[in-house]
Amino acid sequence: MSNNLQPGNRSSIIPILAIVIPCYNEEAVLHISARRLLDMLSQLQASNMCSPHSFLVFVDDGSDDSTWDIITSLSEKHSGKVRGVRLTRNFGHQAALIAGLEYVRGKCDIAVTIDADLQDDISVIEQMIIKYREGDEIVLGVRTMRENDSFLKRWTAIQYYRLMKLLGVNLIINHADFRMMSARILEYLERFPEYHLFLRAMIMMLHNRIGIVTYHRASRLAGETKYNLRKMVSLGWDGITSFSVVPLRLIMCLGAIIFVFSIIIAIHALIAKINGHVVPGWTSVVVPLYSIGGLIMFSLGIVGEYIGKIFIEVKHRPRFLVDSIMEGKRKQEKDAR
Repeated sequence: MSNNLQPGNRSSIIPILAIVIPCYNEEAVLHISARRLLDMLSQLQASNMCSPHSFLVFVDDGSDDSTWDIITSLSEKHSGKVRGVRLTRNFGHQAALIAGLEYVRGKCDIAVTIDADLQDDISVIEQMIIKYREGDEIVLGVRTMRENDSFLKRWTAIQYYRLMKLLGVNLIINHADFRMMSARILEYLERFPEYHLFLRAMIMMLHNRIGIVTYHRASRLAGETKYNLRKMVSLGWDGITSFSVVPLRLIMCLGAIIFVFSIIIAIHALIAKINGHVVPGWTSVVVPLYSIGGLIMFSLGIVGEYIGKIFIEVKHRPRFLVDSIMEGKRKQEKDAR
């Protein structure tokens, strides 16, 4: 492998490419996706863009349909070209990505991650390889058109990216999990052992040689999206609380403002009492009481979220467990970190 080469020495190399595809109940789309990806690999190999030893890795994230059976069949049919990693249960999309990347580390020069529905344009993988040869360690796939998403989803996505940037989190707008990483980056990624994963921000911390390729996002080939509203909100919240302490600082600032405001109110009440102008009624007491009480509960909730993450992280529980690995007709029973 050529992962020890410096960027300036890559122009003539033919890298081993590994494509990591996380799967969760993707039986409807898997055969189509595998065929298209294998055809693409053949084309890249024919044009000397990647090595004949390049391969696909499908990571079954605890599917309860026939996804693993299909992966097993594909691995046996395309021995060496298609491999499978099966997790013991559903650990989530980000954990499945990490599981696949840990599997390919040391086996490839570059790794590309892409979802099984192939809504991301696989034709730009060639551009990613070119950018790798030019010296980029990471190449991000950025969507230019999302006409297949609803207006609400597009709008909320843009607002979320803007919020993350406002909170100090370095993200590329309209980049999800379609990216290429060099073998060097895979080694760096191993040093980030946190349980709560948000790769879109984590990847930006690994190197400054980052390239971008743009593409139009297509419709799903088949099946339905597995990223429902609950999962999207959970991923977004993980991104905020894992990479920014601004919410905690906002609570401190808000507390300081309320403290100053309460002093002003107390001085006003004292002056009113001295002058004999005591305000009658309970509104002036009840409204601030409920407002401050609600604010305190909300603030405690945010603080509790951070404490909860610390509680999970200090346990050092495994991010995923591997049940078995398929490499052609060879099956390994295995556990992982």
